[in-house]
Amino acid sequence: MNTQKLTYPATKKVDTVNTYFGTAVPDPYRWLEDDRATDTKAWVQDENKVTQSYLSQIPYREAMHKRLLQLWNYEKYSAPFKEGQYTYFYKNDGLQSQAVLWRQIGDGAPEVFLDPNKFSADGTTSMQGIDFTKDGSMAAYQLSEGGSDWRKVIVIKTADKAVVGDTLTDIKFSGIAWRGNEGFYYSSYDKPKTGSQLSGLTQFHKLFYHQLGTPQSSDRLVFGGEQTKRRYIGAYLTEDQRFVVITAANETTGNELYIQDLSIPGSQIINIVDNFDNEHSVLDNVGSRLYILTNLYSPNFKIVTVDAASPKPVYWKDLIPATKNVLSASTGGGKIFAEYLKDATSFVEQFDMEGKLERSIALPGIGTASGFGTKHGEMDTYYTFTNYVYPPTIFKLDIATGASTAYKKSNVQFDPTLYVSEQVFYKSKDGTKIPMIITYKKGTVMNGRNPTLLYAYGGFGVSLTPAFSTSNIILLEHGGIYAVPNLRGGGEYGEKWHKAGIKLKKQNVFNDFIAAAEYLIKHKYTSHDYLAIAGGSNGGLLIGATMTQRPDLCKVALPAVGVMDMLRYNQFTAGAGWSYDYGTAEDSKEMFDYLYHYSPYHALKPNNYPATMVTTADHDDRVVPAHSFKFAARLQDYQQGPAPVIIRIETKAGHGAGQSTEQVISGQVDKWAFMFWNMGVQW
Repeated sequence: MNTQKLTYPATKKVDTVNTYFGTAVPDPYRWLEDDRATDTKAWVQDENKVTQSYLSQIPYREAMHKRLLQLWNYEKYSAPFKEGQYTYFYKNDGLQSQAVLWRQIGDGAPEVFLDPNKFSADGTTSMQGIDFTKDGSMAAYQLSEGGSDWRKVIVIKTADKAVVGDTLTDIKFSGIAWRGNEGFYYSSYDKPKTGSQLSGLTQFHKLFYHQLGTPQSSDRLVFGGEQTKRRYIGAYLTEDQRFVVITAANETTGNELYIQDLSIPGSQIINIVDNFDNEHSVLDNVGSRLYILTNLYSPNFKIVTVDAASPKPVYWKDLIPATKNVLSASTGGGKIFAEYLKDATSFVEQFDMEGKLERSIALPGIGTASGFGTKHGEMDTYYTFTNYVYPPTIFKLDIATGASTAYKKSNVQFDPTLYVSEQVFYKSKDGTKIPMIITYKKGTVMNGRNPTLLYAYGGFGVSLTPAFSTSNIILLEHGGIYAVPNLRGGGEYGEKWHKAGIKLKKQNVFNDFIAAAEYLIKHKYTSHDYLAIAGGSNGGLLIGATMTQRPDLCKVALPAVGVMDMLRYNQFTAGAGWSYDYGTAEDSKEMFDYLYHYSPYHALKPNNYPATMVTTADHDDRVVPAHSFKFAARLQDYQQGPAPVIIRIETKAGHGAGQSTEQVISGQVDKWAFMFWNMGVQW
């Protein structure tokens, strides 16, 4: 390992100052917020030169790349789904940039339906969802260019893939909800002026209806915009096409719920739930009877029924009551599949439409089961099961008998019998019990010298459940340990768990993570010299906050696409919608003081920080790269120790979705190479 301190590009400072409740806050790197400016682009080029020069010195980097290519090179399938006369599925031959959508009729020979690898020369244009008409004769698919959240929508006839009408453009955070074969609903914002990232406070979602054969400019505004100001609006139709369901929210947590009964000519959109404090969705309907999944008065969710003529909560009747385990659900084949989380792992129960329990679905082990949903008339459905040592396997479920049979097994080069994945519980700073799953090779000696990656998220009600990672084989087969704690702020134990890690309780999340590291060190899984911490997006914030509060905790820090400026995050693109979790610096002096204290960019001071590789992407228009740019610039300035501080900026990429296979593999190789090299571990 080279311990010579790096020479970083000279980064200018400006005299920008903002005042919050009488406190002046300098922001010397404000100019880096404009990622399209000439001087910012020059800074990015200079930083990438330093980064690539540093990474290129690692002697086993190429060997890692070769090994990961070998591991990645196997056929990968999605669960199949039926649309019209065809069964569709996604498949990647191994190293294709993007998965290809195939189809077949019955047991006939499969054929390629759409190949996103032909959408662009470099593989960075990806297909981000496809929606079919009820009869399967038409489809609308969304394209992302370079990983951007802004999408294009192309409509085709499925028989011959002929394009219908013009391409729709500038669509963001939207599904496609077909109404018959005549048109569909979609959502978007008014696109800001080129180069402007500062639109977070003024952007409101709009729900449109697009009639096929007409220009996008004539699309009808159905809901939202200036009439009903909401930041997030979505729409979908029940399978029988009777009801349009509209969800509307101003934050990433909670939503209003509306329906429109299309069987009644001239019917109006009516409200079911008009508060933003809880989450609700219409799972299904049988005639006018609606099935609603909700956490209203039930933080772990339940399923209720109500007649659409009087759908307000006062008329709701419990169908599947809440339990101590968090519920999500889907329907298919005339059944309800209740998918529960118990200590962040899955168990699934099958109910009839009257709420009678028919059976528990026998899963192959402790892990994550997902899927189950299908159309009303189907006899079979599919689900995927995985855990940290169980490569994703697709199972076919006979709905009538509950029998599962393996449909597609993974061919990845990995022997699960050589590894163990154990769940432990540890206490956080305030005594709260936190679960963590630790995965490693059998026979590993717990001597404090095992290279360990501690990964977490802790926010927005997101649950981290066991999932296999091909990339992690690089760590596990070389005696490393992978640990994932389920921090407060997530959804593993319902909305109470989520709310215990938001706003003025956000420090609980950081304390939970720090306690996880201390547990691993205390029990000699690893030690400071062999511990790396990692997280992305809100997890990137977690890593930034942890390394500024406890720079002594670990050897390596890997914050990815992180929210690093907590005083200004709500000024950028979609950031205003995150305030339910974070609060904003404008809310109150108390909230400002709290954010200012832990905001990674502001909490930095001259110190000896761990070896850090910040990662971001030039097309990330969700957590804009300015967060990472400013944090990296200040960290380089304040680093007093010899450990490197580099920033890896992916080009033609966004917040994660749509990256080409080579982009993903190269990013993973650089992560592992940086980690092992700075631990002084030979790979």
